[in-house]
Parts: sequence; C-alpha cells; structure tokens
Amino acid sequence: MALFGKKTIRNISILLLSTAAFGVIVLYSIFGSNTGKNAGADYFFLNTGDSYEIALKKLVDGDYIKNGNSFKMVANAMNLPRKIRPGRYKIKKGMSNYKIVRMLRSGNQIPVRVVINRLRIKPDLAHILSANLEADSTEIIRLLNDDTFLNKLGFDTNTAMAMVIPDTYEFYWTSSAEKSLRKLANHYKRFWSAARIEKAKAHGVTPIEAVIVASIVDEETNVTEDKPNIASVYLNRVRIGMPLQADPTVKFGIGDFSIQRITGKMLKHESPYNTYMHAGLPPGPICTPTMSSIKAVLDAPKTGYLYFCAKADFSGHTAFAKTLNEQINNARAYHRALNARGIH
Repeated sequence: MALFGKKTIRNISILLLSTAAFGVIVLYSIFGSNTGKNAGADYFFLNTGDSYEIALKKLVDGDYIKNGNSFKMVANAMNLPRKIRPGRYKIKKGMSNYKIVRMLRSGNQIPVRVVINRLRIKPDLAHILSANLEADSTEIIRLLNDDTFLNKLGFDTNTAMAMVIPDTYEFYWTSSAEKSLRKLANHYKRFWSAARIEKAKAHGVTPIEAVIVASIVDEETNVTEDKPNIASVYLNRVRIGMPLQADPTVKFGIGDFSIQRITGKMLKHESPYNTYMHAGLPPGPICTPTMSSIKAVLDAPKTGYLYFCAKADFSGHTAFAKTLNEQINNARAYHRALNARGIH
C-alpha cells in the first residue's frame, strides 16, 4: 500500500521546490551583486558620527546599491547598525551585500594620497588637508597656533610650518586635525636622519634653522644650480653675525606675496621677519621649502660670498659677490634693467 497519495506527493514536491527557490533568493541577497550605477565611479563617504540610518540613505540615494531591502536584511543579520564605521570607501561594481557590510563594519577604507608641495602660510596647509580629509580647517589652524600642542611635537607657533616636508602622504580620510599634524611631525623626524642632522650641524644650524634658511633660498630663486651658492651666502652671514637682509622675509612680514620689488619704505616695515631690521634668522620659515632647497643648504659649498642679486639679463640666474663694491655694481645693473622695464 502506498505511504502517500499522489496529491500529497505533489504538495510535498511543490513545498521542496518553493523552499529551494527561497533559499536561492536568500543566498543571492547575501552573496549576489547589489551595486548601483555609482559603484566604482565615486568614493562613498561616511562622516564621523553618521548613523546606520544615514549610511543606508546615502547608499540608496547615491545609487551605490540597487536594493535597499536586501541590504537591510544582511546588515541586520551582521549587526551593522551597531558596528558601522566612518571612512572613505570604494564600493566596486558587482560587490555583494555581504562584502559591502563587511567593509563598513571593519572600516576598511581607502587611504587618501595628499601631495604637499610648496606652501607659505598656515591657512595654506589647513586648506590642503581639509580639502582632502574630514579634518576641519579651523581646528587645524587652532592647533598650529597652540604652543602647548606644538611643543609636544618639537615645534612652536613660529616654527610649526617647518614640520612640513614636501612629499606625498597617505592619510585615512577620517584623520582628525591632531592626527594629521602628528603624521607630518613624524615624517619630519624620519626625514631628519642622523646624517642630515650632522650636515646641518657642520654649517652651524639646527634642522629647523636649516629649514628656515632653505625657505629663504626657495623664495630667492627657482634655478636649482644657483641654490647652493645662495645658501652659502646666508650661512656665511649667520656665521659672522651679519644681517641677512633677505627681501623675501620682508615680503613675508608684510603679507603681500604679489610684491615684485622691495622698496625702501617696505624695508622699514616693522616685523620680526624683517631681516634688515632684525639680525639673525627670522623666527620661522617663510615657506615649506622644496627638497632641492633643503639639499642646497645641507650641501652648501664653502664660499666667500656675502652678497648676491639677480643678473641684469633677466635669465633668472644670480650674480654673486664677495665684496660690497662688487655687489653695488651688480645691483646697479639689475636696478637699471628693472627701471627700463617699468617694474617698480
């Protein structure tokens, strides 16, 4: 006698097929692709403090995922609402809900590569960091003007920009203002190897002082081959106690970087950066010098040069002098050339 009738067998078969079909749907919801048109095209950003609900809205509204309901099912099963982490993420085409949830749970974000070249003032640094990171520019500037914080890093409010060695840095997008600046300071410490410190010492300067000299050299010329001799002039002046009389420091003190020609009136502008009025190095760098300028200071040749000025042919090269008379002749030729071109 048959154990089941034909109708019962048919119902059981339908149930098994339905269960199998449901299982396939569940598995696809977990491991199948659920990416929208912006996946792979744009980075997905979650700000510090964003809730799971905000994250889900960003994923759906930004078209990073196609099916919000299937994502919610997997997210809840994996406890994402309690474990979501901020960051800059790359949701690749074809990613499953499982992979997306796992990425947002682990905080496996893509680092940001920030190229820092030549900067002049603190707001320049705050701008480039805040433009690439979550860090707030106002907080960055506040820390750059906080001696208590900077002293822990080996700097002060005058020398803070000396910590910035031009290079390509990798940050996590969620890096705070404090973490970002600590990273720059740590890179500075690694840059100043024992060999480099010894080279600076041989010229009678500390690493920070070498950066200050290099910043002046950097503002004086873009001609790499002239930089070592320009560095030697300033190092010679520091050594013998002669005023630096560096025009770029006067411009920095005035705060007008569009100035093409320093006038006698400008030389009387009171500022700790006016090296015509104040002997010795200025209190801090006037830019973040390029590597070629730092190298020019560390490898500066022994010369008798105490003076220099731009060559009158406007080639961009520099005329050097050991005596004041030589310098006067070179300077007169250059000023005649400036007047002839109507540059005041």
